[in-house]
Amino acid sequence: MSQTTVIRGHDPVVLAADTLTGNKVVNPQEQDLGTIEHLMIDLSTGRIAYAVLSFGGFLGLGDKLFAIPWSALALDTVEKRFVLNVDKELLKRAPGFDKDHWPNMADRTWGSQVYTYYGATPYWD
Repeated sequence: MSQTTVIRGHDPVVLAADTLTGNKVVNPQEQDLGTIEHLMIDLSTGRIAYAVLSFGGFLGLGDKLFAIPWSALALDTVEKRFVLNVDKELLKRAPGFDKDHWPNMADRTWGSQVYTYYGATPYWD
């Protein structure tokens, strides 16, 4: 089952997606990894396929986007942020995309590579 872990605070049952977009993402070392731009829903299953993380760039220009498996993120409800257990340098080398060239999650080969990169089990397994 693909779900996000709550690491601090209470374990919410449901949250509005728009309360999660724009949230900061850090790693356990408190390094800033960017922000959640979108939550992508698999319409055939109704599950979150991945979160889109925006990282790098300046004032929104040159940002690289990453498909982050939902299960790879931990929610810190106290600080209202996500924690992704990945080194900042590893994230810089991760498979990413830009705002004009979105990936096709229906391509299970691409999706499996992304999930493997973050050590997560694909939500469709």
